Amino acid sequence: MLTITQALHDQIVAHARKDHPDEACGVVAGPAGSDRPERFIAMLNAAMSPTFYEFDSGDLLKLYRELDDRDEEPVVIYHSHTATEAYPSRTDISYANEPGAHYVLVSTADTDGLGDFQFRSFRIVDGEVTEEEVRVVESY
Repeated sequence: MLTITQALHDQIVAHARKDHPDEACGVVAGPAGSDRPERFIAMLNAAMSPTFYEFDSGDLLKLYRELDDRDEEPVVIYHSHTATEAYPSRTDISYANEPGAHYVLVSTADTDGLGDFQFRSFRIVDGEVTEEEVRVVESY
């Protein structure tokens, strides 16, 4: 289960809406080994595409150095889908290389009649996708 604060949830959704119609992407870092998302880090979608996201390689290198310096790890890796449901694509699955991370997808398309976004979380390990419950809390 992903437990995330309302503030972080809202930052992820706001980023997805702001970058629409392009896919948004980013990370929520937390203390290494804690599984607790704490620090929101919006990243630039270097692909600048409505159907694909790619972290800029320089930004990604800088991010991992910063995480290492702060004894943090990527607890949540998020991106948006602009025209499809919030479910990992084959490309998303092939690029998922953090087995301990929660992969959050936000859809900015009304694919289910429930509104203009979905917020879902998945574990992706060795190509296997497992959806998990999301619990939004006021604070930890």
